[in-house]
Amino acid sequence: MTAPDEYAAALDLLADGPLVVLTGAGLSTDSGIPDYRGPGRPPRAPMLYGEFVSGPAARQRYWARSHLGWGRMRHAEPNPGHRALAALDPGLLITQNVDGLHERAGQRSVVALHGRIAEVVCLECRAVSSRAVLHDRMTAANPGFTERHAAVAVNPDGDVELDDAEAVAGFVVPGCDECDGVLKPHVVFFGENVPADRVERCYDAVDGLAATGGTLLVAGSSLTVMSGLRFVRRAAKAGTPVVVVNRGATRGDDLATYKLDVGCSELLSDLAGRRGAAAVPGARPPR
Repeated sequence: MTAPDEYAAALDLLADGPLVVLTGAGLSTDSGIPDYRGPGRPPRAPMLYGEFVSGPAARQRYWARSHLGWGRMRHAEPNPGHRALAALDPGLLITQNVDGLHERAGQRSVVALHGRIAEVVCLECRAVSSRAVLHDRMTAANPGFTERHAAVAVNPDGDVELDDAEAVAGFVVPGCDECDGVLKPHVVFFGENVPADRVERCYDAVDGLAATGGTLLVAGSSLTVMSGLRFVRRAAKAGTPVVVVNRGATRGDDLATYKLDVGCSELLSDLAGRRGAAAVPGARPPR
């Protein structure tokens, strides 16, 4: 539990000065997308990049599950936390999420560290295309598949828990429209590196906080993976205040000026009110 005086002190710190915000899966739970490591969540092992490229059977298993998950995930809508952040308009918003909800809420300056699940890339010709188009192609190639597995649970990276080996074995995976090559979601899998230019842009924004008296705010990330934790470490090393908002412990708790065990939407909505942030005009509607 977070004490009221600690919550108030953290809000006071965040109420003035520049902000850089790092978000994780916990921010999207209020949109109906489960997180990876929240309280009560069972451990799971997502597919590694090396496994994905190991052969057709692995890709068939991945795409069968991902097809079901993204068919529902694509309809998720930004929640009050996303909208509050868009209104706050921090100097940079760094997200570990691939769901695209920050952009749909109207966020102006976003680095999607791990890419966006709404895009697909060909591993042969590198053409980037629409996930919605591929979804329609998969639906046509696998009639009745979605209806037969309507009850499966969705994971935060857009796949599902599907252990039906017979169903997966019959799943048809289309190739690239341009060259018939292997298609992969345009996201960073475990075992891949985040592109260096994205990392450097984030480092530059975090480094700028030390010179301007700003604060790094972490919302909804357990900081378990280094792709997010490194920015917290960078800020703390420079003496920049860090506020971590997350249900449950994080790897950055010992580096935080304040650690708040509260909901992201609650804190961010309160912060938007404190900073007098107005709603963002022109936020995109759900697809």
